[in-house]
Amino acid sequence: MDTVKVVVDDKKFIEFELIRKDVKNINITVRPDFSVMVSAKLDIPYNEIEAFIKDKSSWITKRLGRYQFTKSENNIEKDFVSGETFKYLGKQYRLSVEDTTSVERVKLTGEFIKVFVRHKNKKSTKIRLIDEWYRKQAKIEFEASLDRMFELMLTKIISKPTIEFKIMKKRWGSCLRTKKAILLNLELIKAPTYCIDYVIVHELIHFIHKKHDSTFYELLTVAMPDWKNRKEILDREIVLYI
Repeated sequence: MDTVKVVVDDKKFIEFELIRKDVKNINITVRPDFSVMVSAKLDIPYNEIEAFIKDKSSWITKRLGRYQFTKSENNIEKDFVSGETFKYLGKQYRLSVEDTTSVERVKLTGEFIKVFVRHKNKKSTKIRLIDEWYRKQAKIEFEASLDRMFELMLTKIISKPTIEFKIMKKRWGSCLRTKKAILLNLELIKAPTYCIDYVIVHELIHFIHKKHDSTFYELLTVAMPDWKNRKEILDREIVLYI
């Protein structure tokens, strides 16, 4: 893998990682960490790759700007007070902190995530309650997604794996072949359901094919023809801090 620069004009250049591998076209990936990766066949001349990057420079710049905006938005520290917004299954909900003399809990009602607490100013309690609620919902939603997507792959995978989840910084999911389990990023509970489905299908395919090569992506496209759109939405909706 080589890191190279393409000068677009007097004031602008694009730096990217170039990978030579067996792909049909020149492919550009703009990552949420603001790095750019380009993959191309060995026999494609560098000047052709350079021309392609220049032609796509506006698209690359726009994508980098979108990630910068999303990351800045996500990076704002929450105070866990009424009016703040929290994502759940691709939608924004407003937080409503409510008094209670009963059981402290979280409830999704209409456009609100309501947190019922005995002491409104105790931030640590609100953080704990919301984290526990996200984890409870993740177990429900991830299991439901696995049931749906396993039916899709039933002819290729004999036994259904289990689901595990935790906070991960670098990936959406992982195939734990020896444990017969799929490990998912807890942050996925903030993404739309169809994005969760995409990650699970991706990991299910790893049970029958380990590498991210042309065969893997052919299997993925057959199982989920619109996976690229789902992945793009996922990377846009929830930015991982790689």
